[in-house]
Amino acid sequence: MENLLWLIPALPFLGALLLILFGNRLSRMLVAVLGVGSVGVSALVTIFLGIEFLTERPAFYHQDVWQWFSVAGFTPSIAFHLDALSMVFIFVITFVGFLIHIYSTAYMAEDADYSRFFACMNLFVGSMLMLVMADNLLLLYLGWEGVGLCSYLLIGFWYKEPANGYAARKAFIITRVGDTAMAIALFMLFQAFGTLHIQTILSEAPEAWAVGSEMTLIVALLLLGGAVGKSGQLPLQTWLPDAMAGPTPVSALIHAATMVTAGVYLIARMFVIFELSPLAQLLVAVVGAATLLLAGFSALTQYDLKRVLAYSTISQIGYMFLALGVGAWSAGIFHFMIHAFFKALLFLCAGAIILALHHEQDMRRMGGLRQQMPVVFWTFLIGAASLAALPLVTAGFYSKDQILWYALAGENGNIWLYIAGLAGAFITSIYTFRMVFMTFYGESKTHVGHLPGKAITIPLLILAILSVVGGFIELPHNFGHVVLFSDLLAPVLPAITANETLAANEWLFQLLAAVVSLGGVYIAYLFYLKSPSLLRILESSGTAMALHRFWHSGWGFDALYNTLFVRPYVFLSTLNKRDIVDSFYTGVSRMAEGFHVMLSATQNGVLRSYVMGIVVGALMILTISLLL
Repeated sequence: MENLLWLIPALPFLGALLLILFGNRLSRMLVAVLGVGSVGVSALVTIFLGIEFLTERPAFYHQDVWQWFSVAGFTPSIAFHLDALSMVFIFVITFVGFLIHIYSTAYMAEDADYSRFFACMNLFVGSMLMLVMADNLLLLYLGWEGVGLCSYLLIGFWYKEPANGYAARKAFIITRVGDTAMAIALFMLFQAFGTLHIQTILSEAPEAWAVGSEMTLIVALLLLGGAVGKSGQLPLQTWLPDAMAGPTPVSALIHAATMVTAGVYLIARMFVIFELSPLAQLLVAVVGAATLLLAGFSALTQYDLKRVLAYSTISQIGYMFLALGVGAWSAGIFHFMIHAFFKALLFLCAGAIILALHHEQDMRRMGGLRQQMPVVFWTFLIGAASLAALPLVTAGFYSKDQILWYALAGENGNIWLYIAGLAGAFITSIYTFRMVFMTFYGESKTHVGHLPGKAITIPLLILAILSVVGGFIELPHNFGHVVLFSDLLAPVLPAITANETLAANEWLFQLLAAVVSLGGVYIAYLFYLKSPSLLRILESSGTAMALHRFWHSGWGFDALYNTLFVRPYVFLSTLNKRDIVDSFYTGVSRMAEGFHVMLSATQNGVLRSYVMGIVVGALMILTISLLL
């Protein structure tokens, strides 16, 4: 099976290639078979490979496919490296991606560009697989840019709407900022180590660089810049809410299985560099904590169902950054996996609702869907409960509780990071169940026109089961001490130890986290179901509404960036439209036009003019000869 590693990314790429070349000539059935089947077979290969990997427990699998190029001693390969970390990621990418592809066959059934959609989706999955399986940073960067390109193509999929094109360009340009930082980091790593082979860099870095050295700090910050851009973290988070312009399956794929998790993977994969720079690692935690709060408050004020989920993703990725920043590497990756299950579930449920309500996305025009769409309601409720980390019965509780615990009791944790995480959990519960109550309870406001079929409900049921049982593979010490997930990652990522003085009271902090989550649910119930008059009182307050507008606008980041960057750039480009370089080239072209007019006048077809020209020319030549 080890020799089949290359097949995992190759199959989605092959599907994409066939769809690009022949998609327009194929029936919709064949397009779906190629698009869904190639990712499905890739998921099957991953599962068989995973079983062998878990049985044999090697340190890693490696496969060299071919040497890419060789220039002045730089010889990167197309080579794949599979260890426990990349195994978790490729399982999520292929398996969750496969479910989203099945769902898409129904969601996009009536779209005119059916084959283009699946071609882009397959390209997206293949690029992400290449990113996480690459054994060197150059190949990883190729996959990194590949997902950036695919996000542009898919966010702007319905390109005839100008707003969609704008959202796609915004995502592409903002993520380029982070990508540039990452590219500089790669140059610096190559200069320092003479290679971009990841395992070589990780093994040689502790010998070459001292802890806290200036070089380590710069490289770690540049890598963090790349991760922040791709994962929509502060201060480059503004593209992600606008990315909802794409079809809902695209949102599910971006938010659950592919692009935004690339930053989490990069930091986890390069953990040695961050451990050598404690300041940069602390900054990772601070960025995560600040982002989860900022996005949480913004989610609280949105009315568009998909935008609530978009801000929720930014917030939950913030939790992952927080975990990585305090050195709880395994906890961060565990939350990534659980988040992929419940976030894909929530987005796919949202898509089913939007489809049923004639593309209505405003939650104020929903309501009463509990009885009309029971399967969607129950699966959405399970996903929401997992997102809100309701205690004991949801996977989200176990993954988030680990992060909260290590944010306080871990070696790099502190009380402020813990308070931020706990406050974020409270806000998450409120906005999540606000979404549930506004969408499924109360009076129905829009006619339900299209109930979901099996291609939509089966992926929802599978993801709902995973959103519950997925958490039981990693339980706290006082809950039975099941550590299957952290045991799996132990050979790749360092373990974290908790403060022993706090460990005896871990149950107290778990109880606090549970109370906070349930308290958030009660607040949402009070304002949006039991006593809506409380909400109207709040809306009559000028201060509350000013805060609402501020959070609704994403804390004014778009306005700030427009003022600082966009408008000055547009102004300067307008001034520069008639610059001296343009004038020079315009002058050359006009001079050529002038000569053309002058010379064409000599070709008038009149014999007398030609004779006169010959005579005048001869006289001029004779005169010049005499003078010289």
